[in-house]
Amino acid sequence: MSVRPPQSLARPTFSGINVLEYELMAERADALGRHGLKVEKALERLRTDAGPGCAAKLREELLDSAADAVWAFFIQREICGLRDQRDIIRRYEIPQAVLARVGIVRKSGP
Repeated sequence: MSVRPPQSLARPTFSGINVLEYELMAERADALGRHGLKVEKALERLRTDAGPGCAAKLREELLDSAADAVWAFFIQREICGLRDQRDIIRRYEIPQAVLARVGIVRKSGP
């Protein structure tokens, strides 16, 4: 009589597809982290540089920059399967002025 170890203790066999899926998941997680850092930096810059006495044009540029970073972060979260953005809005304390600009495509040029 031969005894086999339980399947849960058996060595996992990795096929090429499993390795590829693992690499893709790792890359998505890394990209999500990078986008989160960009959002933190953009919001911090908005909070520090767009205070009272700030030029209106600078404030607009900082709001646009923060909105673009938040939009890219939302898209990356959706790619990872995370659809609810309410927790992120609370965690990062994203101002309503930024959320109002998320997804707006601005004209470039003169």
